[in-house]
Amino acid sequence: MRVLVAMSGGVDSSVAAALLAGKGHEVVGATMKLWGGASDSGCCSVSDVEDARRVARRLGVEHHVFNFTDEFEAGVVDPYVSAHLAGLTPNPCVECNRHLKFSAFLDRALRLGFDAVATGHHARVGRGRDGQARLLRGMDAAKDQSYVLSCLTARQLDRVLLPVGETTKAEVRRLAAAWALPTAHKADSQEVCFVAGPRGAGSRRRFLEGRAELHAGRVLDVATGEQLGSVPAVELVTVGQRRGLGVAAGGRRFAVEVDVAAGVVLVGRETDLAASGVALSERTWVGEPLAEGSAVLAQASAHGRPFAAVLGAGGLEFLEARRKVAPGQVVALYVGDEVVGSGIASRAAA
Repeated sequence: MRVLVAMSGGVDSSVAAALLAGKGHEVVGATMKLWGGASDSGCCSVSDVEDARRVARRLGVEHHVFNFTDEFEAGVVDPYVSAHLAGLTPNPCVECNRHLKFSAFLDRALRLGFDAVATGHHARVGRGRDGQARLLRGMDAAKDQSYVLSCLTARQLDRVLLPVGETTKAEVRRLAAAWALPTAHKADSQEVCFVAGPRGAGSRRRFLEGRAELHAGRVLDVATGEQLGSVPAVELVTVGQRRGLGVAAGGRRFAVEVDVAAGVVLVGRETDLAASGVALSERTWVGEPLAEGSAVLAQASAHGRPFAAVLGAGGLEFLEARRKVAPGQVVALYVGDEVVGSGIASRAAA
């Protein structure tokens, strides 16, 4: 099989390429240049390109660089900014997979005559009894990345290989060291790749200020309407946030609702975040849509704890009250270890 491997310059994609080459596949590596801005700390920096090239040389395979900066700007960066300006919580990694890695990159691979693409994600592609591709959690529960792939369809997965999803991260590191790959001891990337600097609201604020006007906001008590403080940028507050709300006293307070248009953040106790469901927009199904009333496990962040829910016409009904899902967040839907689909949390009633 002729496989184009998306080599990010990290250890997982390096080992993915090595595993496939070791199985006799015709492997070619390609690194996507996604971001042309100031950050050089994410998944497509100059140093990452060079690391990928060094690994390819070590494996004796071709390596190319594909420029997708325009597609990345339109499909990931612009929606990220727009989400913040609307008071939503974006997930750029999911959108990068949706629009770049398994759309633009996959399309180019097929046009170039490749049979499949491969990445270093910790998830698995299986087959149902009907032969249709299925998306499963990775073998290493602590490193499972099926959540960020929950936007994919069976048609896409039919041309996708995820070699490291069958093993653990510790084994990936061991193999990389045994094969003397240059990335064997490289730390995992944790940042949003186009936001320069350390993680946190400060870096996001500097990035957004270069693209849009941010506004100070009043922090009001959700029960009384009393003003308790202020925030320098209401666009940076997310539902469920506790730190950085400008509330000096009165016990722990959480952002319960963000109204950018009004310049208001409503805060309350943790109990004020309790919800019985979540409305979902932009639903995507891996295969056939589940029927209303179907029992699912839902996951609202990359490493969040799954919770039981029932699929309704407008979204999910939780079997037990839990913390509200921040509007804008991707909610992945599972049946057992299989991803069946996903949606985006909205402000509407479920």
